[in-house]
Amino acid sequence: MIPRFYPIVDTAATALHDGEVTEVAKALLDAGVRMLQYRHKENWTQQHYDEAASIAELGRSAGAAFVVNDRADYAHLLEAGVHLGQDDLPPVAARKIMGNVALMGFSTHNRRQLLLGAEEPVQYLAIGPIFPTTSKLKPDPALGLDRLKTFRALTDKPLVAIGGIRLDNAASVFEAGVDAVATISGFLIDGSEAGKVTASAKRWLSL
Repeated sequence: MIPRFYPIVDTAATALHDGEVTEVAKALLDAGVRMLQYRHKENWTQQHYDEAASIAELGRSAGAAFVVNDRADYAHLLEAGVHLGQDDLPPVAARKIMGNVALMGFSTHNRRQLLLGAEEPVQYLAIGPIFPTTSKLKPDPALGLDRLKTFRALTDKPLVAIGGIRLDNAASVFEAGVDAVATISGFLIDGSEAGKVTASAKRWLSL
């Protein structure tokens, strides 16, 4: 089962809010988050691997699932899960690296992708953007709540909604039938200091 709140610790978004990735991840875990993702969309360096390794250890200590965005190879080395996009290694191929039981998610953006994703060897599917978002350079068209309700019926897999979701609209997304909501910057809205991140995450967890 995927926890209802799924924060994504993105290196670019965290830097934009003058935050430090590992500290933000720890603050989320201190709030009670039980699943989080490390997302770095540029080339990985030793620094990024070390950041991910630190968060993986924090997650293990907290009993939380840890997911690496895009990179099945690094996820395998870190004994983490992986979240794959449409342009990443296909889930079937990633399974050859990750094994049969590792946590794996897959992003979808329209009806066709969701139907195809339902047949992939993944534990959950993400769907979005639900609302307009600035977290991607070239985002897919926003789906809106009506289409989200229709798409919910297309798969029995846990469905994670993402894209433009905030505290003030998250309830309407849950009402559309999703299992979880993910956000990249929604928990940074008050700042990246540990106390503010923890307080923000607790509000998300209370939804």
